[in-house]
Amino acid sequence: EVQLMESGGGSVQPGGSLTLSCAASGYSHSSGCMGWLRQGPGKEREAVARIDSDGGTTYAESVKGRFTISQDNAKNTLYLQMESLKAEDTAMYYCVADMDYCGSTLEMLLTYMYWGQGTQVTVSS
Repeated sequence: EVQLMESGGGSVQPGGSLTLSCAASGYSHSSGCMGWLRQGPGKEREAVARIDSDGGTTYAESVKGRFTISQDNAKNTLYLQMESLKAEDTAMYYCVADMDYCGSTLEMLLTYMYWGQGTQVTVSS
């Protein structure tokens, strides 16, 4: 059984940084893609970043240059390093994975098979 467990969320002031982690069990990222999506209060779910099994990355325009997605295959862990955080980054962040495909667009993250429970990020002064 595949399980994804996020951690690292919290409250931070604008301009601050946080790093989210996603520990994967029952899953080895040897194919397909893993990624992060988020849902802010009163907003629709938004794809944030994606990484394929070769380490290729894709980012939403809203986070490009501020967020970095990475993975440690030895630890089966996915990361999202977030810098220069803004109030509009406030959201529940979800780790997602699919072993079979990545999809042609970043938005395909919303259709991935496996989801974590989410971790809350709040950016506020």
